[in-house]
Amino acid sequence: MKVNKRNIVLSLIACTCLAPVSRQHIYTLDECINSALKYNVKVRNAENDLEMAKHDKKEAFTKYFPNISAVGSGFIANEPLVQMQMSPEAKMEMLKDGMLGGISATMPLFTGGQIVNGNKLAELGVNMKALQKKQTDDEVRLEVERYFWQIVMLKEKLKTISLVEKQLERLETDVQASVDAGIVTRNDLLQVQLKKNDVLSGKIQLENSLNVSLSLLGQYIGAKSDSIDVAFVVEEHLSESPQTLFCNHTDAVERTNEYGLLKQNLQASKLQYKMAVGKNLPTVAIGGGLVYDNFVMGQDQSFYMGFVTVSVPLSGWWGGMHSIKKHKLQVKNAENLLNDNSEMLVIRMQNVWNTLNDSYRKAEIALLSVEQSSENLRLNMDYYSAGTATMSELLDAQTLYQQSRDKYVEAYTNYELSKREYLQATGR
Repeated sequence: MKVNKRNIVLSLIACTCLAPVSRQHIYTLDECINSALKYNVKVRNAENDLEMAKHDKKEAFTKYFPNISAVGSGFIANEPLVQMQMSPEAKMEMLKDGMLGGISATMPLFTGGQIVNGNKLAELGVNMKALQKKQTDDEVRLEVERYFWQIVMLKEKLKTISLVEKQLERLETDVQASVDAGIVTRNDLLQVQLKKNDVLSGKIQLENSLNVSLSLLGQYIGAKSDSIDVAFVVEEHLSESPQTLFCNHTDAVERTNEYGLLKQNLQASKLQYKMAVGKNLPTVAIGGGLVYDNFVMGQDQSFYMGFVTVSVPLSGWWGGMHSIKKHKLQVKNAENLLNDNSEMLVIRMQNVWNTLNDSYRKAEIALLSVEQSSENLRLNMDYYSAGTATMSELLDAQTLYQQSRDKYVEAYTNYELSKREYLQATGR
């Protein structure tokens, strides 16, 4: 049987074209943050909380309008409820059956400020939820950066391992040739091979950690972990100095979300105090309505009515005074909390600033160590080739080179993360 090679080739091409292609999207840091702010569950819940507060505000606004209600009832009895003997021949009976219905509207005129303050309190609730959403956004940004720089760090460490692997492969080839020529002992070759195994083991561990970090980032930003990667290369020099980010910490306090929430909390305590006072003041309302009934002789009748109500809590002042005093103390507590936490925010900013400067200095030292370990490795390679250094010394130099590069990557990513923490701590 003859096989048509052309048909086989075409079939293979068709299968290749129909096969699903896994495409990876390379995310920048800003793309990761924007995606998280759109899809992350914390952000979505914060948005829902803000919408609920807006509905509370709209509900409170309805208290300004009249309260309209309708009522209707009917009854039937086996005997009239009212019987009157008008004369021996005449008898009047009423209320054996009938219907009653009406509609009324009540408009509050004075409620001790409860409606006004209730609306102010609802508006304050919207402002607080808006600040809490900003706070949630900042937390999400910071968490995204943690995942992002963790991935960058692991990828850079894998790059270093790949570089070390290439160096060991060349070294193994050279040592094998020297062993075959009888120049060095087989012990040197075994040391190189053991070092390769150790590097390979570390590579496997790093790859597993990278996969986990990608999964966490993907879940956080609403993307599949097997379809994402991050785009960033750690440079062999540091970015701008921390001094370019410094600001006056005392002035920066009022820009922070934490301070804004503390001020809103104080304002809410003051409004709750006014609400407690208002509950113990007289209330005045006016109203009117239309009533229909057919109780009298079964005849339909309807009438309009108007009314004014004044309610004065008398015995309520006994317990009300304690409620007022309690809310007054709550205002004092909110003032104390605002003053104390304002000072703590300044201390926190100074602490984050110190951490930022420490991270920068550590990164500078780590970068210098990379240069020194690189030169040390080059010299030991020359010494080994000249026969004045042992294989152990050469491999130790290579280990120091790998460790110095890993420490620099860690210091670099920690510095980048510290910048975000400082900016957020100072309300930026």
